[in-house]
Amino acid sequence: MSSARAAEDLTARARIRDAAIDLFAEHGFATATVRDIAQRAGVSSGLLRHHFGSKEGLRDACDEWAMARAAELREQALSGGGLADETFLPSVHPETMRLQAYLVRSMMEGATTAMFERMVEAGEQWLAGAPVTTNDPRAFSAVIAAMKLGMFLMRDQLSHVLGSDVAEPAGHGRMLRAAIDIFAQPLLTAEQADQARAALDRIITPMEKS
Repeated sequence: MSSARAAEDLTARARIRDAAIDLFAEHGFATATVRDIAQRAGVSSGLLRHHFGSKEGLRDACDEWAMARAAELREQALSGGGLADETFLPSVHPETMRLQAYLVRSMMEGATTAMFERMVEAGEQWLAGAPVTTNDPRAFSAVIAAMKLGMFLMRDQLSHVLGSDVAEPAGHGRMLRAAIDIFAQPLLTAEQADQARAALDRIITPMEKS
């Protein structure tokens, strides 16, 4: 295959993937058809099948790419100096919203176990270098992932009480600002946290021994 043809195929593959991410997020996996995706990507249905084999294969590729890209953006923000760059968040915000919409939809439509486990594993890797104290990083990461997903799964309820659609930039930014405020400060005093842990230990320990 010539280098020109290879570049063309890679570009077509990316267009198909991007079109699928948008349509799956907008309409769901069952409703979005191969023909719809091919039309939006400006390719034939045959070329879509050439690259991905089937709609299921396309969704798997979209899941892989979306999770990898979201992790890349998170790394750029937290470790790559993005948060200190005034232009970074405004420039990636539309893409971040798009990826989140897709991943939440995919989670809701059957990719829950494998995708959620990968999210938890990514969280554990982040915890290894984070200033966080926990005796159970697996549970810590899993609960954080579930809490973050809950914000997007409850989009309608949040939009209603905030008076702003959290799927739109202004509402989305307000929701994330609140999440940052929550994560940036303790909601319990050190004494309250110790008391709560001790109380839970009294519940959990006898159950583990039984």
